[in-house]
Amino acid sequence: MSALIRLDEGSAKLVRYNGSLAPIAAGELPVKPNLFLCAIFCAPCAGLSAQHAVTIPTPLAALLAEAQANNSQVASANDNWKASTHVAQQVAALPDPQFTVQSISTGDPRPLAGVGNSDWTSIGLGASQELPYKGKLKLRGEVANREAETQKDNVEVVRSSVAEQIKLLYLQLSYSSAALAYLDRTDVLLQSLIKDALSRYSLGQGSQSAVLKAQMERTQILRQETMHNLALGQTQARLKQLLHRPQESPDILTEPMSATPFKADIEDLQNQARSHNPRLRVDADAVEAQNAQIASAKRDAKPDFNVGYRIEVTGSDYSDRYALSVSMRLPNRGRVAGEIAEAEEKANRTRHELDSEAQQTLAELQEQYVAVKSTAELMDEYTQGLIPQAEAVFHSEQSAYKENKQELAPVLSSLLDLLRLEDEYRQALYDHEAALARIETLTGGTLR
Repeated sequence: MSALIRLDEGSAKLVRYNGSLAPIAAGELPVKPNLFLCAIFCAPCAGLSAQHAVTIPTPLAALLAEAQANNSQVASANDNWKASTHVAQQVAALPDPQFTVQSISTGDPRPLAGVGNSDWTSIGLGASQELPYKGKLKLRGEVANREAETQKDNVEVVRSSVAEQIKLLYLQLSYSSAALAYLDRTDVLLQSLIKDALSRYSLGQGSQSAVLKAQMERTQILRQETMHNLALGQTQARLKQLLHRPQESPDILTEPMSATPFKADIEDLQNQARSHNPRLRVDADAVEAQNAQIASAKRDAKPDFNVGYRIEVTGSDYSDRYALSVSMRLPNRGRVAGEIAEAEEKANRTRHELDSEAQQTLAELQEQYVAVKSTAELMDEYTQGLIPQAEAVFHSEQSAYKENKQELAPVLSSLLDLLRLEDEYRQALYDHEAALARIETLTGGTLR
């Protein structure tokens, strides 16, 4: 099959490159592949405002690193974790000591009245300290540390969520940019066909309905371009938000989207998900925190003590008095039993939540694994079968049309079929890469 087909003198030629169609002016040579790719993926930027023009694609890895460093959600989760690390120091510390000053007088309600005149009149100075039963404070600190670990792993949940959003938005930008580039090339080709059809119609050849049909299809392409430009603008806004960039900053140009080879085994992915999935780690930490809470609640059944010491100064003519006090607080058994029961029920709940989350994670992992495999097969069907066959049909119809053996309608139909298949291939490619991004989130690993 020829890679270059002449439509008519002075109009356009059709170049097939890697399964795509591209018109060039008559008499010109096809551009080199590397320049051709630049033209494809930079074309959508022409439709953006001048102040947003960007010529250098930004790698996905650079955006991920930028988001981890600047994203407000990540920073907030990290601050929350750091704050939780100081709770153990508070709950494991002894209760605050108490200091008292007391005035005792006889026959006169005024403070300090008669001090030094009677041994019934004195100024008392005292201090007391509550002493919880051995191990209570340590267990409370253990509970706080476990909860801090939960908050630490929650930071990873937020990080992975933001990273997944960045990946999907990046893929959306690549998808819309490639779609716009292909629509632009198809639009140029349609304009050439319309011009040729009008020329024939003016000579009494062809039909008016065919010309109107071609013009309507071109309008449909312009509508699709408008929708993709809308998607680009919305995606850019969302991406800049996640990157903490000003909305008026230059728009982000992505690298061309390509299929990532995938050879991972489902059992390996499942094992990796069980051990590295951020949400499962948070739930596992919650189980450990509840176990520590149960131990702390049981220890609360033990009594607490209070030690106090007081000096009563009566004056130089009388002996001072000294008092040592030791008290014991017996916790209410009913209250403690309720606390233990509550902690045990919460522990059961967290274990069930962990099991539910694990089952959901493995089920979704299986779904995404099937999606990756299916979309890979689908892309092969498009690139090795459907798209080349659609190109052959289009070339055949176009050749017959150029030789006046065919009407314009079949040419338009075959061109639209090719356009649809190209779009379906790009959608399958997007679905393939999006499924991989989700697998990376579920397993806590990197596949690309």
